[in-house]
Amino acid sequence: MGNRDLDRLFFGGKVKSIVILWTSIWFEFSSRCLKAKQMSSSRLLFSNGILSCTLDVPPVKVFLETHPGAYTTSRTHNNALCLLFWERHMKRLSESIQVLSSLAPQLLFKSNNSAIRLPSSATLPVWQPTVEMLVNDSMCKVLPIALKERNDCEELAITILASGNLEELNACETVSEERMRKILDVHVHIETYVPPKFGIWGNGAQLAVVGKGRHVPAAKYSAWVRIRKTLEKFRPPSVTELLLSNDGDHILEGCVTNFFVVCCKVWDSDDGKALDDYGNKYPFEVQTAPISDGVLPGTIRQLVLEVCRSEGIPFREVAPSWSEHEIWEEAFITSSLRVLQHVDNIQVPREWQFAHCKTWKDMSWTNKQFQGGPGVITSLIQEKIMEKAILEGYPISKVYAS
Repeated sequence: MGNRDLDRLFFGGKVKSIVILWTSIWFEFSSRCLKAKQMSSSRLLFSNGILSCTLDVPPVKVFLETHPGAYTTSRTHNNALCLLFWERHMKRLSESIQVLSSLAPQLLFKSNNSAIRLPSSATLPVWQPTVEMLVNDSMCKVLPIALKERNDCEELAITILASGNLEELNACETVSEERMRKILDVHVHIETYVPPKFGIWGNGAQLAVVGKGRHVPAAKYSAWVRIRKTLEKFRPPSVTELLLSNDGDHILEGCVTNFFVVCCKVWDSDDGKALDDYGNKYPFEVQTAPISDGVLPGTIRQLVLEVCRSEGIPFREVAPSWSEHEIWEEAFITSSLRVLQHVDNIQVPREWQFAHCKTWKDMSWTNKQFQGGPGVITSLIQEKIMEKAILEGYPISKVYAS
């Protein structure tokens, strides 16, 4: 046996051993992840100075249904080493408080005294640093326990709810930064979360258009969780997210997501140029409904637009029209937990006037099927957003230091 044969045998055996070792490690890792995912979620709640643990803590949807206020949801990232786009979420929470206090105080304030009437408007001078301080004070009480209880492969889904205390509001003539701390009650709900893998076959979203746009879309508020339950009777089996539209054609957003399509540009048959051309040579564009149409200014939505600008991807803020779904090549939804998820299928009622329908079974549906998992543009945008997640990651240690 020559040296070459020995080398082949040695290195081949070594490579084989390494492959076996890594296969074993990956199998163990995957098994632990699956076990963690199958376990019932560990939940914690810090509310009004009281820490509650799993048995006493309802799922976040149930908690939000029974407590008024503005809220935001984020999660940890990179094995719970940092918070995902945390500073953006704090800014959005502050803006939601401001909007609700001005336009819909009934969605923000609570009172233990039914005799106290809600003001028609109670515009609060919201100081974002004050909101962040209140949130961090509560986070410091609950986050160390949540981190200790989480399993490998798990992240933490964190929902911050800020409710206005009506008694405290009426007790002060002017709202100072100091009084703001008493007017706002901050609740922190944390539960374990296993993020789905992007791009895995079968991991795509299944969507159905069933409801009209939300009230006060500029703010994220807890009452929407209760309001949107009325749409559940129209949810077909296997559908993972419900989309909203005011006319059955122009799609605004999802109940808990923003909605995007990647479509071919419409060409003018006379001069061979794309209509609404921005001087861009690409034959496609990304579309999503504008804020002015009444959609939530989602954190990840804004990141998608930033990525499109920086990467030279053509985009237009216009509600995707179902009547043009034949030119849709890709579609995806965004949320703070899943970040970005490609769409496999969209169902739309053939007739938009379905008030007489009691369930999804009473409706006739048409659908659009996307083939082959996430497309090239969807994958590129997801990749760039996750790069931003690393750059903008808010270290857990900074919460303790605040």
